[in-house]
Amino acid sequence: MTFLNPRKAAGMRTTLSPGPRTATTAVFATALAGALMASACSTAPRPPATLAEVGTVKLGPYTMAKGYLARGEYPDTAALLAPPPAEGSAAQADDEQAYRSLTALQGGPRGAQAARDADLSPAAIASAFACALDLRISEQHTPQLLMLLRRTLTDAGDATQKAKHNYMRPRPFVVFDAPTCAPQDEPALRKSGSYPSGHSAIGWAWAEVLTEVAPERADALLQRGRAFGQSRGVCGAHWKSDIEAGRLMGAATVARLRSSEVFNAQVAAAKAEVARARAADDKPPAAACAAEASALSLSAQLAP
Repeated sequence: MTFLNPRKAAGMRTTLSPGPRTATTAVFATALAGALMASACSTAPRPPATLAEVGTVKLGPYTMAKGYLARGEYPDTAALLAPPPAEGSAAQADDEQAYRSLTALQGGPRGAQAARDADLSPAAIASAFACALDLRISEQHTPQLLMLLRRTLTDAGDATQKAKHNYMRPRPFVVFDAPTCAPQDEPALRKSGSYPSGHSAIGWAWAEVLTEVAPERADALLQRGRAFGQSRGVCGAHWKSDIEAGRLMGAATVARLRSSEVFNAQVAAAKAEVARARAADDKPPAAACAAEASALSLSAQLAP
């Protein structure tokens, strides 16, 4: 058996036991970490939830909340989108076939839903994805969530404008001299390019953002995002390829938004609101959601 030298044993105890200097260093490090965390919290942007704080812009015939992105921060449509189908091409023939299939639904419940999806007013923004989210959205109870949707709408819609102006593709209802499900919008639509679809970009951007807020509802939200864009085909306001390109622009816009501190802070605030609303069981009317689901099922198997 080997015995430790008493002096060495005492030295080991001195090394293992923290002295006054070591303890002071540990306390200082803890305090410093706390100060850094407090500083980070105090400098995090507070997401504004009112139009007075955010400001407004014009997007087509609508007055909208300002987006999160500056114009120079939008996705590059020239790099992301191929030109729309050429007249006489197989792709254009496919667009025309999809137009006939979708607009055949205008006179029924799917057409009525498409007309509601065309509306980008504040009240319509609040209700568009409420059933898919399984939660009532309102300025009173979920102001951060509603502002998140309003600002994302502006960014996604505005991101399509450069390509619209560049291609000035005629809309299908103009080509076929046919009615749409939103006649009040037709004069403005006649002056606006069809490719890509702004509504489709908005709907898909909303779907992606809401899946971050409520990932447990991802399937329902993404299905609703697809249907929201498809509604433009039912209305006769867009071709199939416009809608598909719009979804791409919506996804690209959300990718850009993730670099915005204010956007990320608003997503976090919206998550907290959704958790509180879920606890309060604040759901949209069941009958209205059942009617919406029934209407959307009529085109679920149709492209795009």
